[in-house]
Amino acid sequence: MAYVTKRATKRAGLAAAGVSAALLIAACSSSSSSTSAATNPTSAPATSASSSASASASAPALSVGDITPDFTALGQLTSLASAGKGGVAVILPDTTSSTRWQEFDAPYIKAAFKAAGLADSDLTVQNALGSDQTQKSMAESAITKGASVLVITPLDSGTGAAIEQAAKAAGVAVIDYDRLTLGGTRGYYVSFDNVKVGTVMGQGFTQCVKDWSVKSPNVIVMKGAPTDNNATLFAQGYLGVLNPMFSAGAYKDVSNPPGSWDPPTSLSEFQQQYTAHKNINSALIPNDANAAAIIHYLQNQGIKPKTFPTTGQDASLAGLQNILAGYQCGTVYKPIYFEAGATAALAMYLRAGQTPPASLVNGSVQDSQAKVAVPSVLANPMWVTPTNMNDTVIKDKFVPAAQLCAGQYAAACKAAGITA
Repeated sequence: MAYVTKRATKRAGLAAAGVSAALLIAACSSSSSSTSAATNPTSAPATSASSSASASASAPALSVGDITPDFTALGQLTSLASAGKGGVAVILPDTTSSTRWQEFDAPYIKAAFKAAGLADSDLTVQNALGSDQTQKSMAESAITKGASVLVITPLDSGTGAAIEQAAKAAGVAVIDYDRLTLGGTRGYYVSFDNVKVGTVMGQGFTQCVKDWSVKSPNVIVMKGAPTDNNATLFAQGYLGVLNPMFSAGAYKDVSNPPGSWDPPTSLSEFQQQYTAHKNINSALIPNDANAAAIIHYLQNQGIKPKTFPTTGQDASLAGLQNILAGYQCGTVYKPIYFEAGATAALAMYLRAGQTPPASLVNGSVQDSQAKVAVPSVLANPMWVTPTNMNDTVIKDKFVPAAQLCAGQYAAACKAAGITA
């Protein structure tokens, strides 16, 4: 499909009824998916020989290793900016599941597209604020206004699949950003190896239990939202580490609440189980936002530092400070600049009607519902503790040292070799 040449003719039918109908049939879906490395798993719409040859002659084959926090390498793609047509619309999910969407993703995405030469007038970055209907409406508006590439982090797979059907009908290329839409029709996916995210978290937890000398760990295993495929993959990873410990009797699996990305809901789940099971002395928590709410509660219960292991993800300021304070074992750091830069690069190729190079598309993720392997750009996560905080999140300027080390955290920063 030539996204640029066919989009105009298809939009007429879309305006009549197609997009509204497609967007209104969203139904939530959730199932597990597997992630695996693959060689050159690329696919893209066909282009005319002349446009493809022209683009190939002028655009370099950007690779995964070229993506850095300053996005300098994306400047090589400026020729695609003039060759491409239509706008790029990015729709992020909410502001509650993580602080990352507004604090990091949105500004990184804008900076990455700017470095790639896309005019500000051709880019929109919006947040659905947790509303399925808002996300659908934003997508419908973007398609109607002439977007040739849509980047979406679906609130749930039902919503994402409906949006992607509408985009496909209009000849608009779609990139799933961070979360895979199960049953979707997107062309590409940009994220991290999410099973590995969970594995790293589980390994960090077990090391922390040992380092903090927790005898007879009685664990509550928390989860993210059941409607988020990433939550399923995270759990697959950390349960792969914890289940052998449970089976061997080294740890006790005390409770497994349903899961949520909403911190108040997650806290409520924890409180109920902690009240019912007084023996709980450690918690596998899948992100920093949920962990922060639970840690605050534990502090009010008189829990002392380095006695009750908890985990997190996203390398948020609160998470990093809880680590320095000894209430959180560590956090999974996922360099968001990588996702933003890879997405901008993919979008620039697609907008110009060109197949993204195999040097960029370095993996494949299985959509278990659609039963297809989705060409993907995947990055590896890392576990951050006080010992490597300075060489990761501080070095990448993900969190300002002055902000991290303010007030009561100054001494812990100094001990970790972090200077504000």
